[in-house]
Amino acid sequence: MSTTSPTAPGQLGVAAQPAQVLDYLGRLDAWLRERRSELDALDEQIVTTGRQQELTPDLTLALALWQAAKTRQNLLLAAWDSGRVGREELERVSALIWGRLDTAGSQVAQLQSMSVSLPEAGRLCDALVGQLRTRLDTDPGAEQQQVRLRDLRAQLERIRDQLKLEPPALAPAGTARLAGLAARTDELVDKRARGGDIGGLLSSLEVEAARFERDLIVGSAQRREGRDLLVRAREQLAQASAREQAVRALAAQVAAAVWPAPQVVVPSVAGLGPLPNTRTALVGYVDGLSRLDAQLGEAQAALTRATGDRDGAAALLGALQAKAAALGATGDPGLAGIAALATDSLAATPAVIPVIQQLVGAYQARLDYLGKR
Repeated sequence: MSTTSPTAPGQLGVAAQPAQVLDYLGRLDAWLRERRSELDALDEQIVTTGRQQELTPDLTLALALWQAAKTRQNLLLAAWDSGRVGREELERVSALIWGRLDTAGSQVAQLQSMSVSLPEAGRLCDALVGQLRTRLDTDPGAEQQQVRLRDLRAQLERIRDQLKLEPPALAPAGTARLAGLAARTDELVDKRARGGDIGGLLSSLEVEAARFERDLIVGSAQRREGRDLLVRAREQLAQASAREQAVRALAAQVAAAVWPAPQVVVPSVAGLGPLPNTRTALVGYVDGLSRLDAQLGEAQAALTRATGDRDGAAALLGALQAKAAALGATGDPGLAGIAALATDSLAATPAVIPVIQQLVGAYQARLDYLGKR
């Protein structure tokens, strides 16, 4: 079996034409069916040969990639809605094709760390299956060598395209490695034409090419994930810095407005240090920003409760005064005196919360006494 994942139409942010999407969905369905059939066959052969410890990790990753692609196909079919699509729906379809697959819930740890699109998942699955096929020697016949050479050349072209995504610092080494693989492929073609045996050489070359393609795809996905993580860290840093300043300003306002003001510790964003430039360090930095944001939220809530106590006492005093008016008790000298003291205390800066609460309580007790009389 030499099926490969189909070439995807459009690109991220650019809607494909309906005819292209329909053709792609048909080829994607065929690829998923054929690829699953081959994965099941490879699984059986691995068990039969007793090479589970050696080959199961690659097979498990290939199956996880297939499942991620199958899950995304279901979303694509729902968005396609049997062709009842407009411009907005076509853009959603392109986003599903070229956007990152949801791999966070995968049981395969290696897949959880990847950030791959549907086309990349397909190519990576193809590369893994090709490597497994070769290591299991499922294409032993000489009549298959021509097919394998053709597939190898197609794989080298995919590697050439993938190298265009490499950073300038890494591209020369990758290009040199590709040139070496291409030269060895040409040598095998010439040797086969002369009647030579290329079985062993072809197998090792296929394994090396598959591993190279896999490494390029994984590296590209990890770099993209690192860039996304850096963007997220910068956004969270800006938000946390703004919130820190807001909480500090609130703390100053509360300290001037009420007594006793809560003794909150406002955490400092600067304490996290400078923004790191490695993926591993960025993960820890983002976690630190999340914890700091939670601490800022707790500090803000404590400060807000302090002014809430003052405002709550003022509201209660207003309600009690309305009740006194309804009872015709506003002329009582005791009530009037307490109300005047409470009103002055509320207007003072800072407002002494315990005194205000005692005065409001006294007003309520006096009103209850008058009401019972």
